[in-house]
Amino acid sequence: MSTFWSLWIIGLTLINLVLVLWVLLANRKVAVRDDETPENRTTGHVYDGIEEYDNPLPRWWFKMFIATFIFAGAYLIIYPGLGAFEGLAGWTQENQLEKQQMKADALYSEQFGKYNAMPIAELARDRDAMKMGLRLFANNCAVCHGADGGGNYGFPNLTDNDWLWGGEPETIKQTLINGRKGIMPPWAAILGEEGIAETTEYVLSLSGREHDSELASAGAEHFQRNCVVCHGADGSGNHALGAPNLTDDIWLYGGQPQDIRQTLRDGRNGVMPAQKELLKESRIHLLAAYVYSLSLPLDEQQ
Repeated sequence: MSTFWSLWIIGLTLINLVLVLWVLLANRKVAVRDDETPENRTTGHVYDGIEEYDNPLPRWWFKMFIATFIFAGAYLIIYPGLGAFEGLAGWTQENQLEKQQMKADALYSEQFGKYNAMPIAELARDRDAMKMGLRLFANNCAVCHGADGGGNYGFPNLTDNDWLWGGEPETIKQTLINGRKGIMPPWAAILGEEGIAETTEYVLSLSGREHDSELASAGAEHFQRNCVVCHGADGSGNHALGAPNLTDDIWLYGGQPQDIRQTLRDGRNGVMPAQKELLKESRIHLLAAYVYSLSLPLDEQQ
């Protein structure tokens, strides 16, 4: 925090405390008119025959207010309540978080350490480990991939065997650690609407779906000229580039003709955020095992 804002906070805090204390003390004594006694003085405000007495706070109540000022002063001295002043206790929210994290690490390090020494494929078959992996997945991955890992529009299904970047245990772990960026460039400027329509029909033909043979024949030329470098000559994809397999019936952004045309026309940008800044390596190792377990046969899942 800059010096200006620290001084601003200090000034506002002290001014408000002084003003509130002045209001409290100023109302300890009330002027009494000649026709009044201390017991019957009023504010002069009458409503429906009811008069409002003008008496100071009871002594016990006044002392409680004074106690709150004493508490506030002690709090501001002990804790960092005055901006630039750190406080005698040296407390900060960052320090408290760090202490809590260290306490948690000490509590779970032995258990995570045991799991971290196990290969991912073996860990994926450990029932107790997968219970922890499920919680990690729910907290960090379910918002995009779904609670069951079944995926959403633009987010891969993790329960099948179709992997953009590869489904080997260590590959999954690297995906979690470093993240992924899948970029499909737009082709509208190069292919035009006619070329997009032709290429769409050819892509439909790759997976054996209903298509226009004449348009698909023209689209094959566009595909061989522009698409094979990523998707391969047969359209089976490339894990090294994150290019999807076009010969199956699994579509990340929808497999209807209009969806494919939109993908070709506008391109796609998929981002899997890196988890290395959010999770410790031991958690990522366990999470990778859980993700790997999702695509295992049901009789092998824990």
